[in-house]
Amino acid sequence: MRLTLVQRRGCGLCEEMLGELGRLARTLELPAIEVVDVDSDAELNRRYGLNVPVLLLDGALVCRQRLDAAELARLLGAASRSAAEPSHPAQRSE
Repeated sequence: MRLTLVQRRGCGLCEEMLGELGRLARTLELPAIEVVDVDSDAELNRRYGLNVPVLLLDGALVCRQRLDAAELARLLGAASRSAAEPSHPAQRSE
């Protein structure tokens, strides 16, 4: 799993979300957080523009502008359960 924070330099909300993620990491196991500047990538800029910060989990949107800790925890739990399931369920014999 991979968390990506799409942010912009000098963005107060971006700094706030990064700080909240740091505090959340004390109580919830989080994957490493990659911080990406929206202005460094034309595709990210086209996709998110002024709607930063954006938090992504494996490329999927978790939240924008404000951290939704409950949604992040839900998605992390779902991803963990999915990873723990066998890829080929055992067939029952009758």
